[in-house]
Amino acid sequence: MEYSLLCHASHAASLPPVRHKLLVLCIMLSLWAYTLYCCIGYCSSVPSLAADPGEPTSLHALPTELLNGDGGDLDSSLSRVDEWEEGRTLNGSETKKLPQAIIIGVKKGGTRALLEFLRLHPDIRAVGAEPHFFDRNYEKGLEWYRDLMPKSLEGQITMEKTPSYFVTKEVPGRIYAMSKDTKLIVVVRDPVTRAISDYTQTRSKKPDIPSFESLTFKNTTAGLIDSTWSALQIGMYARHLDRWLRYFPINQMLFVSGERLISDPAGEMARVQDFLGLRRVVTEKYFHFNPAKGFPCLKKPESNSKPHCLGKTKGRTHPNIHPDVVQQLRDFYKPFNKKFYYMTGQDFGWD
Repeated sequence: MEYSLLCHASHAASLPPVRHKLLVLCIMLSLWAYTLYCCIGYCSSVPSLAADPGEPTSLHALPTELLNGDGGDLDSSLSRVDEWEEGRTLNGSETKKLPQAIIIGVKKGGTRALLEFLRLHPDIRAVGAEPHFFDRNYEKGLEWYRDLMPKSLEGQITMEKTPSYFVTKEVPGRIYAMSKDTKLIVVVRDPVTRAISDYTQTRSKKPDIPSFESLTFKNTTAGLIDSTWSALQIGMYARHLDRWLRYFPINQMLFVSGERLISDPAGEMARVQDFLGLRRVVTEKYFHFNPAKGFPCLKKPESNSKPHCLGKTKGRTHPNIHPDVVQQLRDFYKPFNKKFYYMTGQDFGWD
């Protein structure tokens, strides 16, 4: 082919001008076609460079903590949410979805009450038991976690609650790896009252534990508070919140007052429903205050049936703690509370 083109070119000078131009044009077209032919033949012989569908195709497909080398023990197969389908179709339009919202804390703050109130809403589907996936069962994988979720319809929100998430270091990054859009709810309570309630629960299971005062102080005479005691650590809300804000913006978190959840459940539920983008269905007509229990019970609107209260483990009588000990704890928590108020933009009135 190349020899033929050269032969034609050698006779070009003796041809008339018009025929000369046509011949040059033909030669150029032939060269272009030959070049294209060679390129196609080369490309077909090169192995495919297409990305493995199981691997992220760009840095943007990886969670931020992995790009920064902070992934810890995250399983690579769990850190890529795009590998998981939005939900498996079950029985027509019903699906099992990973939760879009999670109540992450805090222990003895009122999380059980909030979950029960939320389950009254027709657009909420929630797991009753605490899955503890992100702190105790993470190695079982997202598919195991999804299977724990209830079936839901299009437009319904799937939820779970595990109060220990808020204080567990690895959890923020793990939830972010599942979905950076997860809405997070934290029920908080006066940290002093919360610590006493925490101790009361433990003592109901282990009656022989030391007194609250002896666990509170490293040295009772010096009045040095033992901040390593878990019952006191949980109440340092600002310290725990710092970790969450490395992954989630503050407007993706809602901080519910445990005190107002008792004194004004309908008001706090209005805030929660707004945060989740839901209609305000759960209103004051669903609540009945139980003076003996000291917190609201649930009732069916326009019904004479007996109100449903939380279990016997809720509303335990707290032990009497010496006022001096309570005041020392208030002084201890004051700087943490002040920072927490600033971070959340809410004054919870604990001081």
